[in-house]
Amino acid sequence: MQVTSDMLAEFIKAASDTIAEHEAEVTELDKTLGDGDHVINIRRGLGFLVEQSDEISKLDWADAWKKMGMTCMSKIGGASGSLIGTFFVAMGKEAAGKTVDPVVFAQAFNAAVEAMKARGKSDAGEKTMLDTLIPVANYFNENCGKLEYPALLAGLKETAIKGKASTKEMQATRGRSSFLGERSIGHIDAGARSTQLMICAIAEAIEAKL
Repeated sequence: MQVTSDMLAEFIKAASDTIAEHEAEVTELDKTLGDGDHVINIRRGLGFLVEQSDEISKLDWADAWKKMGMTCMSKIGGASGSLIGTFFVAMGKEAAGKTVDPVVFAQAFNAAVEAMKARGKSDAGEKTMLDTLIPVANYFNENCGKLEYPALLAGLKETAIKGKASTKEMQATRGRSSFLGERSIGHIDAGARSTQLMICAIAEAIEAKL
């Protein structure tokens, strides 16, 4: 099986559906550590991507990711819009002019995470969505092009879930939650959870095609 950019409409819908399904849970997490608007912003951005998904899925990977990034930057409020937009634009830039196979995808994903780290001046261990994304990037680097899809996707989901879970015992040092100091310990980060949910939903959408 080959994963192609014309499947993007299905992947966007899968991400949108899972965030809608878990809206109350993620909002509660965000109210505990932040201002409670994380899901509102993510759903707004996903809504625009769903509206554009037919157009996006007619583009090649690089142009599709760039368009997704620019949409996120312009339509999602708060820090999330800038960070997620930066992520997809960086993926598009890395993939430009290349045939996107699993190895190139891993390279693009890694470049996107590095760009997000630079934009947010953040890294692993600071109780953010990066605590899901960085382990996933490392997993892709180690396994894309080596594992067949069933094993790759199973490991991807496990990695994302472990990354999300790791935020529970972290003390936040970035964003609004950092003002809570030690009181931020014992709670899952909302961004790490929403990111994990979307990654797992897309993985499951691919699995359904196998």
